[in-house]
Amino acid sequence: MNPRPDSPCPCASGLPLARCCGRWHAGPEHLQAPTAQALMRSRYSAFVLEDAAYLLATWHPDTRPAAIDFEPGLRWLGLEVRHHAMAGEHRAVVEFVARSKLGGRAHRLHETSRFVREDGRWFYVDGEVD
Repeated sequence: MNPRPDSPCPCASGLPLARCCGRWHAGPEHLQAPTAQALMRSRYSAFVLEDAAYLLATWHPDTRPAAIDFEPGLRWLGLEVRHHAMAGEHRAVVEFVARSKLGGRAHRLHETSRFVREDGRWFYVDGEVD
């Protein structure tokens, strides 16, 4: 999926994609999401845009899957960040709810995700689904 850079960012920040998550998706290696929350929002946007390369690159190597399969017909409807907190200098948690629709049925993913910062870069580690 190739949305226009001036389209609204899927993460619901209210900013255009190019000024929000799109800069992390397309940015050079040195341009990384500065916080765990920014990384979580950019990963949600990457799921919406089906950007497997970005999702794999931001997944910690210890827990990263070999590949990401996107559910055909799944439509993401919105993101709500409920809580984010540092859990030490290099660890953070982000609680969120992501809404989607598949085959006419609505779904909610309520997850508390764990992130770690290594060499100045944030990575998604794993999440606990409620």
